[in-house]
Amino acid sequence: MSTTIESVTAASAGTWRLDPVHSSAGFEVSYLGGTFKGQFRDVDAKLAAADGTIDLTGRALVQSVDVKDENLAAHLQGPDFFDAERYPELTFTATGIEPAGPAVDAEGEITIKGITRPVRVTGTITGPITDGYGNERLGVKLSATVDRQAFGVSWNTPLPSGEQALSDEVAIDADLFFVKEA
Repeated sequence: MSTTIESVTAASAGTWRLDPVHSSAGFEVSYLGGTFKGQFRDVDAKLAAADGTIDLTGRALVQSVDVKDENLAAHLQGPDFFDAERYPELTFTATGIEPAGPAVDAEGEITIKGITRPVRVTGTITGPITDGYGNERLGVKLSATVDRQAFGVSWNTPLPSGEQALSDEVAIDADLFFVKEA
């Protein structure tokens, strides 16, 4: 399916709610010579399209961080990383996004541990498309890279080689599906 700026901004005008069953948001970071990945099970987002631009807001609940080890999930929720007790959610906002066909390259703001910083997101928008039940849908795939130290996420441990076990650079990816509100 081909997406044009006209189809994304004109036909898509209105408010779109997240389809959480088909959406995901996660992160990956270099760790001990490999890549460590995690996801957030509880995410929400809203997209509004009007006048040729798109506004997008989203959040992920820190308690919903999902990794393969329960003890590690508890460590990620603790003060060394996300500090879920004091900062229960991560948020993202971007306003005035002007898609160029299916491509998105926009400035937004992300908040982690109560610290808000600008972030550049890139990705794609597909649709709109009508599903088998008559609902209009959009797909939004976004990626960004942040320095975790800028958000006070500073835990690390030195390796015998002198290198740090965990990279400061963290890739954030969101694969979001939206349904147009009636």
